[in-house]
This record gives sequence, structure tokens and C-alpha cells, in this order.
Amino acid sequence: MDPAGLATCGPGAVPRGAQALALGLKLDLNAASESELALLPGVGRDLAKRLVSAREEQGRFSSWEDVDAVPGVGAAKLETLRAATVLDAAAANGGVW
Repeated sequence: MDPAGLATCGPGAVPRGAQALALGLKLDLNAASESELALLPGVGRDLAKRLVSAREEQGRFSSWEDVDAVPGVGAAKLETLRAATVLDAAAANGGVW
């Protein structure tokens, strides 16, 4: 509690992966690990590996077109990724880890 009697959050671990998803937070596609991406509905380990490999080889994803170019993404998975991730967490309006 702070001096005014309000509960505050102190320093601690930032929610990641399954915990972040359970809280309804979006993952940063340019920072999420393979195991974190594999937790997203419909993504799985193989696509998560391809996404991380593409990011490591080509650099950060700067647009959703970059993400769509990864083999195995396609329209449906791209929409899943857009709903659960962001490309630039710094530009997002919070709720992103």
C-alpha cells in the first residue's frame, strides 16, 4: 500500500508467454520466443520456429506483409497473429508484453 492507502504493484516479473496470454495481453512478435509463439492458437511449434528464424535472418518484422511472407502463415494464421501480437510494442497502447 502506498501512503494514501492504495494498493500498488511493486517491481516484479513482467508476465510473459502463457501468463501474458491468460491476462489478455498481446505478445511482441519481434521479441517473443519460439515457445511463447507456439502457445498462440493455431500457431504451433513448426510455425513458431519459422517465424523466429525469419526474424533472425531478415531482422525485425516491420509490416504484416513481412509476416505473411513467412512460409505457412497464410490469411487465417495472419489474422490470428494480428489478433494476438503486435509488431512494435513501444508504439502500442499498453497491454503488450
